[in-house]
Amino acid sequence: MRDLRIVFMGTPDFATTILQHLVENDYNVVGVITAPDKPAGRGRKLNESAVKKYAISQHLPVLQPRNLKSDDFQEQLQNWNANLQVVVAFRMLPKSVWAMPEYGTFNLHASLLPEYRGAAPINWVIIKGETKTGVTTFFIDDKIDTGEIILQKEVAIKEDETVGELHDKLMYLGADLVAETIDLIAQGNVATMKQPELEEKSAPKLYPHNCKIDWSLPLDDIYNHIRGLNPYPAAWTTIINGNHEVAAKLYKVSKEFTNHNLEIGRIISSKKELKIAVTDGYLNIHQIKISGKKLMDAQSLLNGYQFEAGAKVL
Repeated sequence: MRDLRIVFMGTPDFATTILQHLVENDYNVVGVITAPDKPAGRGRKLNESAVKKYAISQHLPVLQPRNLKSDDFQEQLQNWNANLQVVVAFRMLPKSVWAMPEYGTFNLHASLLPEYRGAAPINWVIIKGETKTGVTTFFIDDKIDTGEIILQKEVAIKEDETVGELHDKLMYLGADLVAETIDLIAQGNVATMKQPELEEKSAPKLYPHNCKIDWSLPLDDIYNHIRGLNPYPAAWTTIINGNHEVAAKLYKVSKEFTNHNLEIGRIISSKKELKIAVTDGYLNIHQIKISGKKLMDAQSLLNGYQFEAGAKVL
């Protein structure tokens, strides 16, 4: 059995859960690398990453390099004398860093590689209407998410599952997979598999332009787009209400398949319902956040917000 000294690299809550799992199960984490503190909020107070907060609570040494190629950072990392590095939701590493430890550096990715390489795999599997996904561990190489696969675990995606719900499911599944991967490496019993050469389904970073709802799409596609961005960063649209134009984010929605003769994007509202005409039915809105207002259920909005005849979304 190899005596492992592990450096953990990660930043958000997703990574924190995996780090916590390792610490609580007595894996020998000798140091943590996370993103530099960032100004946040109205006061621009420096905000520490979730991983940093947890690492400090466990008295683990922390490095927050701005430049992963700097001699100073790499010397500090070398001084930890780690022989394995684990990466979860972090940045692309230079070869001088990922090739440093004796037993390599592996990454946890929240998809069944080679599908959905990229920054936002959990969102895109739902947006694209997939019925299954999973988590993958792989040894890092000089490209993004292309290294040899160590282990994978698969999970079903429910028809109404949101990205928030799937995120949490994959987070706990990923914690188990990372521990299993470390155990294999400790035993010297890793058999890797080259990633198949498949036509890639990618998971690019999310920006406002690819979070905007395309109302010309079929109802199923619109529904998947919204749940794939709920609760974050949220699908959005522009509401044209008389002479007013306002942005709105949609959260909880449901599908109503039916024939109609209404213009695509027309808003239908009453005291009890809010829905939008699409090509093959209506999208029922249950939770919405109009710019300048708080997130609310549709009925609460309709109690104080009037949609004029001819109101529509773009």
